[in-house]
Amino acid sequence: MKRSQVREVADLVRPSEAPMQIALAPAPYASGTPSLRIGTTPHPETQRSFGAGEEIFAEGDRARFFYRVVSGTVRTCRILPDGRRQIDAFHLAGDIFGVEAGTEHRFGAEAVGEVRVIAYRRERMLLTGDDGALAQEVAAATLRALARAQEQMMRLGRKSARERIASFLLDLADRMTDGMAGSLRLPMSRTDIADHLGLTVESVSRCVTQLERDGLIALSPDRHSVRLRDRAALRHLDA
Repeated sequence: MKRSQVREVADLVRPSEAPMQIALAPAPYASGTPSLRIGTTPHPETQRSFGAGEEIFAEGDRARFFYRVVSGTVRTCRILPDGRRQIDAFHLAGDIFGVEAGTEHRFGAEAVGEVRVIAYRRERMLLTGDDGALAQEVAAATLRALARAQEQMMRLGRKSARERIASFLLDLADRMTDGMAGSLRLPMSRTDIADHLGLTVESVSRCVTQLERDGLIALSPDRHSVRLRDRAALRHLDA
């Protein structure tokens, strides 16, 4: 068959519907780093709910999603080789977590209480167009997480137990809406606080009681709400 006849046959069998959309994925710039797809294919987010203590993802799970907290508090943590738990961070309403440079989650994530989150597929992280705002939010969240990680390193490395508690309360007050009024409801337990600050539960309780006795804070009868009575003195401890 002549070449011109082959072309005519191909034209007859070619489908008439519109061409399929194709999402292009750039090659990864480093070994082990997944490509982040850029395209026009929609990737709707999913809202999920978790009960107190329920696992959102485990350390070592494939990082297919990243998350935004809608309500409640999430803790990200890791179990150390000796069995102790280290809480990396507490994520409050509006915070983004689970963003990874590699293919797996380096920490596990658990709901502290009742939690609702929005799960986004990783491909959306670098999307253009309507998702450009989301990419900017992810970048800003990553920078805030880095700043908090640096503060946490200073807490654990250079501060006393009393100073760590003061710094922790001030940070929570700055991040929580009710904390701006000088009071905040602690969503996490004393054990959570101890595992976050590298202290024992007894040290946390002793330091909180001492701050209350000194007039820097006031505790509610159930001991779960804290009012910051003297921010200047707390900031002096945090300096």
